[in-house]
Amino acid sequence: MSQVVAIFGAGSGLGTALARRFGKEGFRVALVARRAERLQAMVEELAAEGIDAAAFPADLSNPDNARPVIDAIRERFGRIDVVSYQPLPGGTAFVPAAELDAERLSHWVNLFLLTPVEIAHAVLPEMTERGTGGFIVTGGFTAAAPQPFISGIGPAMAGIRNFIYSLHGELSGAGVYAGVATLAALIKDSESYNAMTPEQLAEVTGGTTGMHVIDPDELAETYWQLYTNRNQIEYRFPAPAAN
Repeated sequence: MSQVVAIFGAGSGLGTALARRFGKEGFRVALVARRAERLQAMVEELAAEGIDAAAFPADLSNPDNARPVIDAIRERFGRIDVVSYQPLPGGTAFVPAAELDAERLSHWVNLFLLTPVEIAHAVLPEMTERGTGGFIVTGGFTAAAPQPFISGIGPAMAGIRNFIYSLHGELSGAGVYAGVATLAALIKDSESYNAMTPEQLAEVTGGTTGMHVIDPDELAETYWQLYTNRNQIEYRFPAPAAN
């Protein structure tokens, strides 16, 4: 039975690129996100390329949806070998830490911490039993390098980054890889990228401190290398400056 990659937060940028990269290696693909129509369009696009994919619409901001969607993927494909978790809704904005409260933070904690923890809890037993598997989470740069006035999603992403570091140490001897990609970049063709006008894009990426734009196919290749080489817990882009 061929292996299965489950892509949570599957979208037009990284999600599609990951589906193609893992599909190239013979993986079947489970696509999870909120919008059923967009997911089905991705399934049809991948099918035209010879990749066996299926859509599993789910709201990942509710941790209670994690186990039902895992069950649905197993019912369709029989197994889950690799999880990639990278939901980032378009329009997600930073919030100054001084303006943050529990109600506002709870949404991001659910989406970026509690739901992936639930998914990990659901898939790790089968991975460790087989002695192989992978769990990769995508986070933003404020998880690793907190800065004034750009809080909000950072505390939640810092939590899952902490979890992944611990998980890697616990599972590496069991043949299961856990890793995190921490990005300070716009992903080309992602929902957030495509929502910008040319003027907004120029403003965000301009100047000496402008944000980088990363190609999703190149990023997907990096994730494949993380999973196959298993010698790096965290990938940072751009790489942090040496002290």
